[in-house]
Amino acid sequence: MSDAYDLTEHQVLNPATEEVIATVPAATAADVDAAVARAVRAQAKWAALAPADRARLLRRFAAAVDEHLEELAQLEVREAGHTVGNARWEAGNVRDLLDYAAGGVERLTGRQIPVAGGLDITILEPLGVVGVIAPWNFPMPIAAWGTAPALAAGNAVILKPAETTPLTALRLAELALAAGLPEHLFQVLPGAGAVAGDALVEHPGVAKIVFTGSTRVGKQIMAKCAQRVKRVTLELGGKSANIVFADADVEAAAAAAPMSFLDNSGQDCCARTRILVQRPVYDRFLELLAPGIESVVVGDPADEKTQMGPLISRTQLERVRAYVPGDLPGLRGTAPEGPGFWFAPTVVTGAAPDAPVAVEEVFGPVAVVLPFDDEADAVRLANATEYGLSGSIWTRDVGRALRVSGAVAAGNLSVNSHSSVRYWTPFGGYKQSGLGRELGPDALAAFTETKNVFISTEA
Repeated sequence: MSDAYDLTEHQVLNPATEEVIATVPAATAADVDAAVARAVRAQAKWAALAPADRARLLRRFAAAVDEHLEELAQLEVREAGHTVGNARWEAGNVRDLLDYAAGGVERLTGRQIPVAGGLDITILEPLGVVGVIAPWNFPMPIAAWGTAPALAAGNAVILKPAETTPLTALRLAELALAAGLPEHLFQVLPGAGAVAGDALVEHPGVAKIVFTGSTRVGKQIMAKCAQRVKRVTLELGGKSANIVFADADVEAAAAAAPMSFLDNSGQDCCARTRILVQRPVYDRFLELLAPGIESVVVGDPADEKTQMGPLISRTQLERVRAYVPGDLPGLRGTAPEGPGFWFAPTVVTGAAPDAPVAVEEVFGPVAVVLPFDDEADAVRLANATEYGLSGSIWTRDVGRALRVSGAVAAGNLSVNSHSSVRYWTPFGGYKQSGLGRELGPDALAAFTETKNVFISTEA
């Protein structure tokens, strides 16, 4: 079946079976215009509520998500092909982020600045209507990354989910309404990026766009927002390095490496797809890595034992295949045959450091392993890409960990770990991996205007 998008409706496929599981109407530019008008009215009422009341309603929303966590997870399994364990974590992340954002509502304070001749204060005011354009790789949590803090800061939100994964977003909107959030405060408009997405980006009534997706599309959105001097937060591509020094616990590094790029079938901007290994332990690392790759369980994402599911679509499957010609040396796992968008776990060991598979974002279960000589060489290779989103450093030397962390141009680094995302710490990229930061203690402030007020005390 083709991945072509119908401008009036879209069939949602289960990527593990290629079966149609839903047909969803596609929003038009007129639908976006009407939604913005409704959002403007809802936002005024929402912003007028006492902060404690907004916080209370967001906590009710979080509780509703918690009550329907398994339902949301199963929906994510069917529309996105995520393993059920991952999908449960994602639904839980939405719940936790709503709770965290609710805690910030009453702490979104301004400042008093000492000045001559009077009193000067700053006030943080909501922007108005925020447009969130969410991706298909993590439909639930990334939608919440923009939606939760924007609502907490007093804004209305219009969420446009990816064409292939609209179902969890639509269900979240229903839960928000059932939890007591004002009608039209949080609206979901499925539709084509070139239609509904563009209308949202270009609408004069939308104060900010939050976009997660490809660098190519992010640049287009940024250019369109520039025409109206509209705020943007962009979380774009990645080609993250996993740097393994000879003094590291090589067994632990090798054991952790497979799921650092195979989680979510490699459809993760933070995937550690560039494994850089110091030459003295290069061969040993590959020996340890091989059984880990070969043993990854790829299959039915609804099965509790499955570690990796399918890719999202046939288009994505063909894209990944194009990066890995059959004559490249390396390691290969197994994947199901027959219906579904399956690609086996793959490690390429014979690529040049500047080969496309080594520097471009494949967005599939494919990594390259490259040797390096010393610390300077590791940093050079890690930075030899247009991206700078995430990365890992494996070493027992704390000084080296700090030096390399300072030298690698990436927004999120982990030492002896592959963890990148926590809802209570900031997340974002360097270079062409994006603009701005999401999550963490400053998330709400990114959805506000700072108003400065001076009050003269002179007689």
